[in-house]
Amino acid sequence: MIEIFSGIGFDAHKFGNKKGAWIACLEWPESLACEGHSDGDVVAHAICDALLSAANLGDLGSNFGTSDPKWAGESGANLLAEVYKLITAEKFKIQNVSAQLIGNSPKIGPRRDEAIAAISAALSGARVSLSATTTDGMGFTGSGEGLAALATVLIAR
Repeated sequence: MIEIFSGIGFDAHKFGNKKGAWIACLEWPESLACEGHSDGDVVAHAICDALLSAANLGDLGSNFGTSDPKWAGESGANLLAEVYKLITAEKFKIQNVSAQLIGNSPKIGPRRDEAIAAISAALSGARVSLSATTTDGMGFTGSGEGLAALATVLIAR
């Protein structure tokens, strides 16, 4: 009997004052970088939390917390790969990953396929979709203070 599990993840980071953001496992050289213990990749982090939640393995903080200097500056792609190892060790297989970036920029459309390929590669070829939205000027993402991301996943065992 196949069991299906779903998970949801959310992440948000404020912008720092340096350019060279990492978003959806890609570098965006002209975008402001998000501050964070790791690379500030809100999309990758939201996906990590969704996968860990679906597998009932805690969250990003409980597995790769800010108290552990090993993870300082770590890339979102590497965190995704580590989470993939954790869930596959529990015999889970990813069925689908869907993520949405929330913010004014960068515009995902021109690099959507590249971002999907990068996320999928970090997750050993998992099926991934990626979208983006603004908040029409509302909240911290709308005022340009930072970025957020939401992710949902389906995994099976």
